[in-house]
Amino acid sequence: MSDPRVLVVDDEPKIRDVLCRYLVADGFEVAEAADGDEALAMVARLRPEVVILDVRLPGRDGFAILAELRRISDAYVIMLTARAEEIDKVLGLSLGADDYVTKPFSPREVAARVRAVLRRARRPASESDVIDVGSLRIDSAGRIVTFRGSEVSLTTLEFDLLFALAASPGRVFTRRQLVEQVWGWDFFGDERVVDVHIRNLRHRLGDDAQDPAVVATVRGVGYKLVEEPR
Repeated sequence: MSDPRVLVVDDEPKIRDVLCRYLVADGFEVAEAADGDEALAMVARLRPEVVILDVRLPGRDGFAILAELRRISDAYVIMLTARAEEIDKVLGLSLGADDYVTKPFSPREVAARVRAVLRRARRPASESDVIDVGSLRIDSAGRIVTFRGSEVSLTTLEFDLLFALAASPGRVFTRRQLVEQVWGWDFFGDERVVDVHIRNLRHRLGDDAQDPAVVATVRGVGYKLVEEPR
């Protein structure tokens, strides 16, 4: 049996059971964990492509587990939260989550989000293997980004966002356009997820939103790659 592609992390057996049953019925290979430490061990051993991670876990909460998970994996992470407060969503996204679902949720919706991300992950690479724009170089085949002569470590979504912008320097993309290109047209979540990942991307590049050298904000519209990143 091949390694599971989806890991479900929740301390409530009923929630794990219903999610696992829906995902297995959809044809996914699934593993489950009841707490964060077990989840981290399974991520290191099994290398899942998607992790569904509850915020309220016994011991260390989901945010602490997410921060540690991001040091060992670039798996797509969907957070499960029982609260709808904006601060929870922003905190999770800022720590490296890719999406979130608020409880109570539809297991069909969660399964659909997993299908969407795995479909995105299987999309063929662009015919253009390397993009050189100013001091920025993106190798799409090797998924390597070099800026000002130094390699920059990015998550999967950060890389895909930067690649989408760099493919058309100077073009302004709306949030919706970036969501469709990076997350897929069937993305269910909040389009403001783009803002958080752009902020994280800027941080990794050492870019300043007030004086952008790479990614510029076009107020009221969206984002663009500056024509000559410096």
